[in-house]
Parts: sequence; C-alpha cells; structure tokens
Amino acid sequence: MASSTAPRWKTAIVNALSEHEKAVVIQLASIDPTTPIPHVRSHIFRDFIAPKSNPALPLIITTTDIRTPKTTQIISNPHVQIAWWIDSTQEQFRISGLASAIPTPANALYKHFLHNVRNAKSTSAVAALSREGFDWEAKRKQMFKSMSGHMKASWCRPVPGTRLEGEEEEARKWPVKLEEPGDDADEETRRNWETALANFALLIVDPTEADFLELGVMPNRRTRFWKTIDGAWDSEAVVP
Repeated sequence: MASSTAPRWKTAIVNALSEHEKAVVIQLASIDPTTPIPHVRSHIFRDFIAPKSNPALPLIITTTDIRTPKTTQIISNPHVQIAWWIDSTQEQFRISGLASAIPTPANALYKHFLHNVRNAKSTSAVAALSREGFDWEAKRKQMFKSMSGHMKASWCRPVPGTRLEGEEEEARKWPVKLEEPGDDADEETRRNWETALANFALLIVDPTEADFLELGVMPNRRTRFWKTIDGAWDSEAVVP
C-alpha cells in the first residue's frame, strides 16, 4: 500500500539509533566510469533531512572531502547504494538512490549540484527542499562545526589517496586538532580552518529503493520499498 508518511525503513533506523546511537557506520558503493569495478567505503551517517511539505522524502546526509575520487564517480554516475547493518537490532538496510556532493559554492564542482537541483524530478526530496528555500551552505557549515577537532583537522591534509611524499615525517607536520579560530588566532590557525572548511562537503543520497531485513524476529522478515512516481512509498513482503 502506498504511503506519503515517513517510510517504515526510515522509522526503523531512527528507532534503532535512539537506542544505539553509535551504530552509524554505513557502507557506500559508487561506480567508477573508467572501470567495471564498483568502489565501496565506510561512511558515517550524519542526519536525515526531509522537506516539511513531504516527510516521505528523507535525504540521507553524510560528509566527504570534495577532492576524493568518489566525487567524480558520483558526478559521472549518481546511482549509489548504501549497506547498513545494525548489529544490536539484527537489522540490515540496503538503500539505493541518487547521490550529490555539495561543496562550498566557491568550488568549481558546486555547479554539478546546481545542475542536479535544476534537473531533479518534481517529486524528489532535493526539488522539494529547493522549493522550500533550504540553505545548503548553512547546513554544510553547521555540519562542519559539529565535527570533532580531530575530524576537522583531517580536511587540512593533502589530497586523499595521493602519494605520501616524505612518508611519516611529512604526516607528522599535519594539524592534529582544529577548532574555530577566535579573534586572537594566529595566521596559520586561520589558514588551516579556511582550508579544511573549503575541502569539506556534504554528501546527500536521495533514496529510491530500500531493502529492509529483520533478523531479530522469528520468523525473519524482509520488506522491499520503492518510491512511487507521486513521491510516496510502496512496499511488498519478500522472502528473507
């Protein structure tokens, strides 16, 4: 049966995290257009955002360094899949959707996000949030400031995945912890803050399908959800 309320798979995640707040590690797979090889990496789930006009359209929010290879992979092919196993509840979620990276508007790659907004289906979460005037740059800065000082410092490093010149000696020169500079901050601290903030990007996934497996109940249950053309969700029970 179709529903325009928050989908049950999203409610299950929220309920699980309310009891097990550290179960936020997800696996995100994208496609490399230059090879037939998929790429998967661990991410931290940061938040759900849903349009006020339609809570059935939750966006999944995580974060990344805009310089990583996944950015160009997602620009070339936005179709991604998330695998999320919550051990404490014995629940698995496989969520397919369309991803977008959102850097600072000063970054040249920001135009790709604007393109996605302009070309999004009218029933998508991105389109609905755009109509509501959602401030993505404010969200990006708020998310950056919420990170630990050690996490913030990680965006001051050279481009992830590139050759480490100087090996460990070079790595020891990188900032270890970074906090927002005050009025008395020195020039290096301010420069590091601006560098980290410039490299920091939101990564959003607009779900189109979800496979929800419940192994903590007997008999086991498995439900497949898909987004309908009117922006609601439909579902069916499938064999676990």
